[in-house]
Amino acid sequence: MKRYFKLMLGRKSKFAEEAYNGNFIGMDFLHDIDLSGQFPENWREFNKKYIPVYLERREGKTRIAAGLACGALWTLGKGIKQEDIVLCPNGEGSYYVGEITSDYSYHKDTNLPHRREVKWYPLTIDRASMSDALRSSTGSAGTVSDISKHETEIRKFIDGNTNPPIVAVDETIEDPIVFALEKHLEEFLIQNWKKTELGKKYNIFELDGELVGQQFLTDTGPIDILAINKDKKELLVVELKKGRVSDNVVGQIQRYMGYVQEELAENGQIVKGVIIGLDDDLRIKRALSVTNNIEFYKYKVNFTLYK
Repeated sequence: MKRYFKLMLGRKSKFAEEAYNGNFIGMDFLHDIDLSGQFPENWREFNKKYIPVYLERREGKTRIAAGLACGALWTLGKGIKQEDIVLCPNGEGSYYVGEITSDYSYHKDTNLPHRREVKWYPLTIDRASMSDALRSSTGSAGTVSDISKHETEIRKFIDGNTNPPIVAVDETIEDPIVFALEKHLEEFLIQNWKKTELGKKYNIFELDGELVGQQFLTDTGPIDILAINKDKKELLVVELKKGRVSDNVVGQIQRYMGYVQEELAENGQIVKGVIIGLDDDLRIKRALSVTNNIEFYKYKVNFTLYK
């Protein structure tokens, strides 16, 4: 089955034009190592081998930074398959779109030495024409992310039908007006993070000055927000739930926290979790009563006009 990925071509799309003209995508992590034949089926094995190598070459970098870099390299070399589709921001408000046509190859002494060949389509997708959901997924600062859940919308752009996608409304939502406001909950929280209670203690995780803690990818799904406290001793996993919250979110956030603890945390760092929802219930309270590292926060949607 064809999958879809957003992939950055250098920091702030610095090499986008070069890659487009050369019909390739690429990365420059571990730029001096030829990784041909080094991609196992399981990305964990690749990370276990190459995270120490990355940290040795990039003194002062964290395990999170190393994990991001190595995970991106594995996705480029193994996770993305031939005939998969990539969307690459060009730095000018739109995305190049192409189909992968080769396996991994190494190109020494180039800007992006780890490469896959691409057949670029004769179109670009304007960011402003995307739905809010696709714009959010493609706008994350990570080097590469799987955006296959937006296949229907992306195919409409590729096939020439650029009419705005129809968004189905969940019939279980009690108040559609509140739902319309809640769609922007994550972006609002990101933009106003420093004004919140959490923002007083934690910063959303950044890498080389770029925000990477939004929609942070794990092996069981994306973390809504990954943050780190001011003294770097705590990592915080934030899960946002729009509207009614079920107690299964506790297991979900625990899976994310387990990933962060096992794969990203430095020695001595602890991992905590926060669930943010419109309202809790008895089941949530019972589930959280036997945990000591997950808290629940309520949010309130308010819309007022003054004259």
